Amino acid sequence: MAEANTLPRALIVAGPTASGKSALAIAIAERLNGTIVNTDSMQLYRELRVLTARPSVEDEARVPHRLYGIRPASEASNVAWWRDEALAAMGEIHSAGRLPILTGGSGLYFAALTDGLTDIPDPGPEARAEARRLLAEQGPAALHASLVHVDPATAARLHPEDSQRIARAWEVWRGTGIGLAAWQNRRSEPAPWHFTAIRLDPPRDALRAAIAIRLGAMLRDGALDEVRDLLALNLDPSLPAMRAHGVQELGAYLNGKASLEEAGRRTELITGQYTKRQATWFRHRPLASHACTLTINARFSSLAQFSERECDELFTFIQNEG
Repeated sequence: MAEANTLPRALIVAGPTASGKSALAIAIAERLNGTIVNTDSMQLYRELRVLTARPSVEDEARVPHRLYGIRPASEASNVAWWRDEALAAMGEIHSAGRLPILTGGSGLYFAALTDGLTDIPDPGPEARAEARRLLAEQGPAALHASLVHVDPATAARLHPEDSQRIARAWEVWRGTGIGLAAWQNRRSEPAPWHFTAIRLDPPRDALRAAIAIRLGAMLRDGALDEVRDLLALNLDPSLPAMRAHGVQELGAYLNGKASLEEAGRRTELITGQYTKRQATWFRHRPLASHACTLTINARFSSLAQFSERECDELFTFIQNEG
């Protein structure tokens, strides 16, 4: 591995949903000739602009954005595919004399770059089908309990309601005979970049308020129409896009199974639970290295919330740290 000071540089802006990371990334990109690279697993899907709070058309006009809305909901993305796409985009951005700014809330995607990626064999269609069937029949908590018996190391890392990762862990164990945690200990080398990171970590009450405000804006901006159009595609409910926060909840309202108030309350609840898991993940894992990560304990709205000294410190850190 090359010495850090000889590697091309990239900036990470990470944090839980509704923490203001997209706004911060845009503000930095405008100042430092940056291009933003999507590091959110759901903002990859073109059908989910509103519900995933993808950058608006106006935001995309302010600074260049890459890897947003590039996959159809009918196709499952994965971290290995994203890593290849991100590295290609970062190389093009660097060659153009711009700073790659990786922005999102998917911690595993950041780790795939900064820590390396595990080359897990394809578990095969039978293992995948079994995992989906068991998840549908038993629910995530029961499948998690079964996972405890066959792959306790992986189960200990997973929340009992994290259906996507539980099903993935089950199919890997079933198809390869080796637990996911064991495979993850066989990582490839980190990406050949020098990363500097900013982590947003707002108080819980600030996040809860922001989630409520954001949901109201989504509903005004057409989230119900977006969900209606997505459900009309009759996609496999196990696809990642179908598990985006709000799809099933607002779908219940559209199908007459819940009131709009109930659907909204449920969407806020699961989003809040997810932000708690995100914040915990980011707090306990270095995004770059301990020496190159700046934590901001506030929700970002604009540079105007910082004093002139704080702005100077922020940009000095980005340009000089590491």
